[in-house]
Amino acid sequence: MGRALAAGLSNNGTAVDVMFGTRTEESASAVTSELGITASADPAAVVADADIIVFCIKPHKVLGVFDAIGSAIPSTAIAVSIAAGMSLSKLALHLPEGQPLVRAMPNTPCKIGAGMTVLSGASTATAAHLQSVEQIFSAFGDVLTLDEEHMDAVTGLSASGPAFIFLVIEALTDGGVMAGLPRDVALKLATAATKGAACLVEESGEHPAQLRDAVTTPAGCTISALLRLEDGGIRSVLARGVQEAAESAAKLGKD
Repeated sequence: MGRALAAGLSNNGTAVDVMFGTRTEESASAVTSELGITASADPAAVVADADIIVFCIKPHKVLGVFDAIGSAIPSTAIAVSIAAGMSLSKLALHLPEGQPLVRAMPNTPCKIGAGMTVLSGASTATAAHLQSVEQIFSAFGDVLTLDEEHMDAVTGLSASGPAFIFLVIEALTDGGVMAGLPRDVALKLATAATKGAACLVEESGEHPAQLRDAVTTPAGCTISALLRLEDGGIRSVLARGVQEAAESAAKLGKD
């Protein structure tokens, strides 16, 4: 995700200077070669003159990194963590007192500018701080600001959600193959159907149930298939998947 964000900022004309901090010299060289941006295995040096610092670090490692380089972060710099499950209050304990702090939860479609990022600010983050962070993440798609109490649910739905959709596309593709289509054709059709349906929901403003009913003709093939899907508990399984991911995210911050 760090590479995706850095690449997006470097390539979309956003007027920012991007620097990248890594754990090893090998990784720094790879990032410089791949993205053409300055990278260093000395994160403290990278953050020393930063205005906004995005910590793209696993939940179990982010506090250690805060402890290691917190003293090097300028007092006016905005620290942004994308670590799932790590609360603002816990993160703040490992940063200098008063440090502007924001949690962000992007998702993988950010890689192609079609992402969704949700922000939540600590008490030290002003509206101006949040606006600055929003400008960064808006380069990769849509941005929402919500109270932190929603962040685990956001993780379960928005951050994990693309993986669920990938599984749906894979399953639809298998169905097409079973019905006699070549796999490449089935994948193209399944992908187009998924993308088109999502765009229709977004652009029409209609409830998904209304759109579903519009294509479900009496005694037709669609209603027959929908009943079979409901027999398999598809609605409950997907909803429970989001619930499970949200609960797992909450646990990350407690472990």
